Amino acid sequence: MSTLNQEIEKHIKKLVNPLKDEETLLAVLKVKLTKKELKLLKAWADDTPVKEVQTKLNLDEEHYGELSTKLIKKLNQEKIKQAMCV
Repeated sequence: MSTLNQEIEKHIKKLVNPLKDEETLLAVLKVKLTKKELKLLKAWADDTPVKEVQTKLNLDEEHYGELSTKLIKKLNQEKIKQAMCV
C-alpha cells in the first residue's frame, strides 16, 4: 500500500521540492480537487482495484478514464504543485 505522497509523486512529471506532510497535503487537495478526484486519488493510494473504484464512484470505463486524465493534469499544474510542495 502506497501513501498519498507516493501516489502523487508517481503522477507528477517534474517535482522540484518535496511534498508537504500528508495531513497538510490532504487539506490542500480538498481545496484544489473535486470530491470525486480526491476519492480517486485516495483509492489509487490504497491500491483499490479499478472495478471497485468505478462502482464506488459510479463511473463507467470512459468516465473513469476522463476523470483520471483530468486529475493527473491538475496535479501537474504549476499552481497546484506549488501549493502541494514545501
